[in-house]
Amino acid sequence: MNETFVDLSHVIEDGLVTYKGLPAPIVCDYLSREASRKYYTDGTEFQIGKIEMVTNTGTYIDCPFHRYQDGKDLSQLDIASFTEIEGIVIRIPHTENCEISEKYFEGHDLNLKGKAVLVHTGWDTFWNTDNYYENHPYLTESAAKFLRDNKVKLVGIDSHNIDNTNGNDRPVHTILLGNEILIVEHLCNLEALPLMGFYFSAIPPKFKGVGTFPVRAMAKLVRKN
Repeated sequence: MNETFVDLSHVIEDGLVTYKGLPAPIVCDYLSREASRKYYTDGTEFQIGKIEMVTNTGTYIDCPFHRYQDGKDLSQLDIASFTEIEGIVIRIPHTENCEISEKYFEGHDLNLKGKAVLVHTGWDTFWNTDNYYENHPYLTESAAKFLRDNKVKLVGIDSHNIDNTNGNDRPVHTILLGNEILIVEHLCNLEALPLMGFYFSAIPPKFKGVGTFPVRAMAKLVRKN
């Protein structure tokens, strides 16, 4: 077997704005290499970093606690819920339609159960620009219900939000997370994936009392030699 890994995560750096209105991360030294030299023998130095950020930063995963007070947090999720899930890509170019209804998933219903469904819109092209935050692609409530009814395991998108952010309701988060279907937002590089034949992972730290956190999202492509 020949395995290839595709990185599906954006780089997180000091000052990055993921979601307008939320503070950008601060990435700095807690202990610089220069300052560390006084603690060690000559020629030995270390850097200890310090990060201050909201959990909705970069490419991140949402679990039920993000939406529901009594939902599972990151520490309560089973590793299998976000690791090496058989994946399928649904391609809907943002130039075609920003509103992604259930019609785009119909016909795949026999293949969706237990899958990580990744919605490729190409919106990641606008990452870290003003265009990224406005008029982005999103799933409709009916699409979320269709995915729920077809028992998918995880839904990801390469857009600013899986929900329409023009209003104050978030039906897709409500439906998916209410059924313990995890969400990964701000993916990238989905154009590098085949429609099927890969395994998706988006692994967060084991935090208690946290419902969202950055991940190193990736796909493993397996081909027979």
